[in-house]
Amino acid sequence: MTPKTRGPALVGAGVIAFGLLVFYQTAQIPVSPLYSKVGPTIFPYLVAVGLLALGIALVIQAWRGEWGETDADQDDKPVDRQALGWLGLGLFLNVALIDVLGFVIASTILFVCTARAFGSLKWQRDLGISIALGLIAYLGFDKLLGISIGVGVLEGIL
Repeated sequence: MTPKTRGPALVGAGVIAFGLLVFYQTAQIPVSPLYSKVGPTIFPYLVAVGLLALGIALVIQAWRGEWGETDADQDDKPVDRQALGWLGLGLFLNVALIDVLGFVIASTILFVCTARAFGSLKWQRDLGISIALGLIAYLGFDKLLGISIGVGVLEGIL
């Protein structure tokens, strides 16, 4: 293994290790005998299998030298600090405000900041889309699944 392929191979090995951890932790979930074939562990097991397959594919690509090649033009591009700042601001505000304002408003702020980081200048459209998606997610979790994902100003009204 060359120094050029060592880094990508270690990333693949890390993904494999994470997949094994997910598999082990899923095996620790207590399953009631009342469930038939589909229980609370089916999706975590699917994620674990996906992670293991991805990790194996990454390691194989690293050994073949097919992973880690970059376009020469990309190496010279500067980091877009403004976009990175918008993403950081959105994440910070989401974490800081989710307990105070609730899931829908905090997620709306995160969505608008992320859209701006990706170059959107139409904040009114982004605001409308993010409110709709936040409400759908909140109502889906809270009303359909019975899982509380944050109580805030808007959630108290709903």
